[in-house]
Amino acid sequence: MYLESLSLLNFKNIEEADLQFSADLNCFIGNNGAGKTNLMDAIYYLSFCKSFLNSIDGMNIRHEQEYFVIQGRYQRDEQEELIHCGLKRGQKKTFKRNKKEYRRLAEHIGLLPLIIVTPSDSDLIMGGSEERRKFLDAIISQYDQAYLDALIRYNRALQQRNKLLKQFAAERFFSADSLEVWSDQLVLYGEKIHAKRQEYIAQLQPIFQHYYALISSGKEVIGLEHQSQLYQGNLEEQLKQNLDRDRMIQYTTVGIHKDDILFKLGDYPIKKIGSQGQKKTYLVAMKLAQFDFIKKMSGLTPILLLDDIFDKLDKNRVEQIVKLVADEHFGQIFITDTNREHLDQIIRELPADAKIFKVDDGIVNDVTDEKK
Repeated sequence: MYLESLSLLNFKNIEEADLQFSADLNCFIGNNGAGKTNLMDAIYYLSFCKSFLNSIDGMNIRHEQEYFVIQGRYQRDEQEELIHCGLKRGQKKTFKRNKKEYRRLAEHIGLLPLIIVTPSDSDLIMGGSEERRKFLDAIISQYDQAYLDALIRYNRALQQRNKLLKQFAAERFFSADSLEVWSDQLVLYGEKIHAKRQEYIAQLQPIFQHYYALISSGKEVIGLEHQSQLYQGNLEEQLKQNLDRDRMIQYTTVGIHKDDILFKLGDYPIKKIGSQGQKKTYLVAMKLAQFDFIKKMSGLTPILLLDDIFDKLDKNRVEQIVKLVADEHFGQIFITDTNREHLDQIIRELPADAKIFKVDDGIVNDVTDEKK
């Protein structure tokens, strides 16, 4: 699977672009703030129906314009797929596959599997548990539609249960039957989600350790640990045991919405003892492991986006990453960098076709021939 072409109108700082891509390697080069990451975000949008940088869709419309359009033409399972995303200010976002609008955006997730490595991934290590849950959910949802459906239903039930708890406190009454309806939904879907998360992390771990060892030359030992209240007992019983507490603070205090992942370097959290280079290596290795996992589960080779990944890595680790992504195991790759030397090194390592695009203040030009 690969992205043949990308057309943009009024997306962030890009007024207009119409780009034709290589099925192998595509490089965006330019200064910081030029718009390289915005191109990556547009590609991400077409897989996930949203930005990885800005959760408010309207903020992605170019300044003083009324709409944006993103359109991509893909080759998938030897068939052409035309994906269209459009948004007008004050209106609902539209998403179409081959000119037919989706009834639910969730139906699109997983059609075009994609893995992105970006500087904002540091939030996975340094940020709160919500960041790590979102990251976990985004990966599993790409190959398991039932998981995504369970997650949507769980979150809806959680929202309704919390709403009732606040209503009980405000109106000074309590209805156990009303609350139980939503508690039962949390149990039904929460236990399914827990099992899938547990299974995913267990299967990801050895692949992740393999990639980390390759990039770091086997110098460090790392691991992942799934932390969940459901390891402490049945969710139904925990909801009953914590009912008085939930009523007091007007919030559901137990469930899979409290899960976390502990990122470990040796026996300690990498958040506390890892260097910047070790943290960057950790994130790159984890994303490459996810690539392998999704490729195996979906039967499709995901698109790989590497946004400014070489910063804070020593020369040896950069070379190891270059060797890895140059392998034929990976499919279409998009890379951004301010350093032309990194990109030239990758192109030399990669026997396949490569294209280079120069990005300057939102203007994108194909400069592939200039590399020769």
